[in-house]
Amino acid sequence: MQRTMRFILKQALLFFLLYVVFSACILAESDSDNSVRLRSAPHKNVRSIVIDGSGTENADDFDGTSGGLEERKGGYNRVSISTVALFTLAMAVATGLGAVPFFFVELDPHWEGLCGGMAAGVMLAASFDLIQEGQSHGAGSWVVIGILSGGIFILLCKKFLEQYGEVSMLDIEGADATKVVLVIGIMTLHSFGEGSGVGVSFAGSKGFSQGLLVTLAIAVHNIPEGLAVSMMLASKGFSPQNAMLWSVITSLPQPIVAVPAFMCADAFSKFLPFCTGFAAGCMIWMVVAEVLPDSFKEASPPQVASAATISVAFMEALSTAFENFSHDYSSEDASGFFVSLLFGLGPLLGGFILVAFALAFHLQHALLMGAASGIAFVLAAWRPMQLLVYSKMGFSPLVFLLALGAAFVHVSSSSILKIAGRKKASVSNLPIVTGFPMSVHTLQSFLSCGAVAFHALAEGLALGVAAPKAYGLGRHMVLPVSLHGLPRGAAVASCIFGATDSWHSALAAATLIGFVGPVTAIGAILARIDYSGLDHVMVFACGGLLPSFGSIIRRGVRLDRRRGGFGLAVGVGFASLCLMCTKLVCLLTPYCNSAPEAVR
Repeated sequence: MQRTMRFILKQALLFFLLYVVFSACILAESDSDNSVRLRSAPHKNVRSIVIDGSGTENADDFDGTSGGLEERKGGYNRVSISTVALFTLAMAVATGLGAVPFFFVELDPHWEGLCGGMAAGVMLAASFDLIQEGQSHGAGSWVVIGILSGGIFILLCKKFLEQYGEVSMLDIEGADATKVVLVIGIMTLHSFGEGSGVGVSFAGSKGFSQGLLVTLAIAVHNIPEGLAVSMMLASKGFSPQNAMLWSVITSLPQPIVAVPAFMCADAFSKFLPFCTGFAAGCMIWMVVAEVLPDSFKEASPPQVASAATISVAFMEALSTAFENFSHDYSSEDASGFFVSLLFGLGPLLGGFILVAFALAFHLQHALLMGAASGIAFVLAAWRPMQLLVYSKMGFSPLVFLLALGAAFVHVSSSSILKIAGRKKASVSNLPIVTGFPMSVHTLQSFLSCGAVAFHALAEGLALGVAAPKAYGLGRHMVLPVSLHGLPRGAAVASCIFGATDSWHSALAAATLIGFVGPVTAIGAILARIDYSGLDHVMVFACGGLLPSFGSIIRRGVRLDRRRGGFGLAVGVGFASLCLMCTKLVCLLTPYCNSAPEAVR
């Protein structure tokens, strides 16, 4: 168990390190591209966007702005080889995220069948996309030849593996190992086509902006594809860490092929139709011959078919969304879309810090609950106090929205807890869901994290509005936004760690909360919303934190009054320090000038 925990921590730290290095390289690349601009950064006392209390935006014009924009766009078309390599490497690592659920959930036979159906749906959707991509290059006949060649190739591979003795892979042998080898091999072949497509897109006329969109689209697709591989491996008895490792391995051809494809775009584009058809043919054969028959052994055909259909619909919805984005949005929107993904860095780092301290100093549950509550109370009071002090919202509407948010969360949480209480398997335990017995108190902790997620959602809307408009396409906002999100991740990790005594669950919760803000910011960019009414949503969300963490601190004080009170003080101090540092960064640097309302 300790070895597994150490392995998971190493994997998480490696992913986090890659994330940080990747982000730094992106920002450095952006800075070098924009160095030709006359003004290197907005002055501290100049704001290009001024927002009053009603949410109305007033933009000030500066001489040379349009020229700078054209230069910026031109700079974005110049893409270095290192940028392509780093983007595609991060894209491949995203595949490993598909294995994360299996660190917390064990599959029973029925769910194995449903997961097989989901894997089949993901593979079929990927096949459709590959066929469509090959046809878009104007060589439909080569796509057909590729499909037939792929089917024949995988059939011959299967016969070869069956003919030459037992295939052994980790702890499984024989027919099961043969299927695993085929699935991994097919998904790896599929990655060759995707990698070449990314490289060619970076070399196109739109350069960085088009390559960025293609990279994001494939990275998002890689997560459910990694889930499909992990489900197949988990159903055969693979450990979560091995499933994650093999999922990432299936995507490693993406960065390996992308760089040569970028350097020799014309040559690679000629082979794309056959390659995409070949990978699609392999996947279609495998789905029909192996994945679906295995799924029917554990679940009924209607259930498997429903799971596969939902998976196909989800993957096609992702493809449609990214295709619409690439046609309807400018390079500024695309870059704001990408920079929004970096806004999850703060909560992720906050969760790591909390878990590291909790493990190093053996922090007690009461202290952790107190710390989580202290952080949440500061987050709940911070923005309402700013609105009140700067006269951007009246006292009465502010109190009304706080009370409304508190009442909404209290009623919702109480209803869920009552329903859960009726379904108890014993006096104090609910059915096992995530590997440990979930008591009512533990469920309350998860609901409190839901209130934090709602708070992150409200803040993500403001970030999404600001990112495309901010100077430097929003990249200057990453530092203050990360500082601002640090206490949120610490609060969630502290709450979950105190309730479950599971450090990997705490890290997973902090990671999920970290993704809420970026995903909401991306939604705000797609919807093209403005600041109007966002302060009201934020105050409503702040109100929801009060009843949720009020119950958490009461439980912590009941466990140990002294440690609970000390944890509360530590949480208040930590959150106040982080938010004050954010304020100082905004006051003493130009990072917040272009979007003052986004980083509060």
